Amino acid sequence: MVLLNNMMWGWNRYMGGAGDWGFPNHWWGLILPFAVLDLILKGFALWRSARNGQNVWFVSLLLVNSLGILPGIYLLTNKEKLASKKK
Repeated sequence: MVLLNNMMWGWNRYMGGAGDWGFPNHWWGLILPFAVLDLILKGFALWRSARNGQNVWFVSLLLVNSLGILPGIYLLTNKEKLASKKK
C-alpha cells in the first residue's frame, strides 16, 4: 500500500499536482479562456439561428463541439440575415 501511494504521489508531482485529471495546473490558463470564448460564441450563434428559424444550424451548433470554429463560421456567414430583418 505504501509503495502504491508513493507511486501515485510521484505521478501527481510529475504532472504538476493536477490531481486525478492528468494534466498540469498551468494548462488551466490556456484552457479556461478558450472554454469561455467557446461558450460565448456558441450562445450567440444558437440565439441567432433560433431567431432566424434555421433549425439545421441550431441542431448542428448544439451537438458539435468545435472549440468555437463552427459558431464563428456561422456568425460570420449569416450576419446579414439578422440585419435585414430589422429594417
